Amino acid sequence: SPGRRRRRGPAAEGGSPRDGGSMSCEVSVLYFARSAELAGLRCETLSVPQQITSLQLWEEIVKVHPRLAVIRDQVVFAVRQEYVLLGDQLLVLQPGDEVAIIPPISGG
Repeated sequence: SPGRRRRRGPAAEGGSPRDGGSMSCEVSVLYFARSAELAGLRCETLSVPQQITSLQLWEEIVKVHPRLAVIRDQVVFAVRQEYVLLGDQLLVLQPGDEVAIIPPISGG
């Protein structure tokens, strides 16, 4: 089954799952509206630390797409379809989790 292959991938490097935040996992990052324009794509898979604050996760994404930095103060995350504000909130990510980048939607 696909779940059993996890041990062989890059996420298995760095020791056991009990050793804190040293392991990384691959998450699906979805970009919407202005974030998609700035990133130049609508979705991708990124390898990030399994335990990370929402602000650190944003910084990891901005390393890959520096143009996203301009929307930092307006952006909201949704992790596993739950809204998360940028800050010190600790996220414990699992391989395959969905992280959506949701900039403000302008209306009129």
